[in-house]
Amino acid sequence: MAIIRKGGKKKAPAISTASLPDIVFMLLFFFMASTSLREVTYKVNIRTPEATELQKLEKKSLVRYVYIGTPKPEFHAQYGKETRIQLDDAFAEVDQIENFIVNERSAMREDEQNLLTVSIKADRETKMGIITDVKQALRRAYALKINYAAVQRQSY
Repeated sequence: MAIIRKGGKKKAPAISTASLPDIVFMLLFFFMASTSLREVTYKVNIRTPEATELQKLEKKSLVRYVYIGTPKPEFHAQYGKETRIQLDDAFAEVDQIENFIVNERSAMREDEQNLLTVSIKADRETKMGIITDVKQALRRAYALKINYAAVQRQSY
């Protein structure tokens, strides 16, 4: 039995948009979970040294970084071409490291303050005198857990 309609054309029903917010939030959470954001803009050149015995840091939220290297070309006019220290997004001097560590430690939860690790990311051509000065400043700030960043040496 056929149904006869006047006008001959059937209108398509409207598309339901009820699940659209669910899809948008699912995509949003996917990209939030799978994207890693770089926290610091590097202002120094760092060619990481190679090493054979490496350990991965477990809890990166407890790590604070000190970058040591020559300034990038866009900063040569202002800072020169000599080795510089970068804390977060700013150039710093050795005597500013203590205040940096104290501020970073005070921003942490009290039970995690003694677990603070300082990671030194230095260029492979950095002189040991600067690294020793940084280590002495860290010692004065009671930041005694120090890590040196390196990449795995390729075996031949």
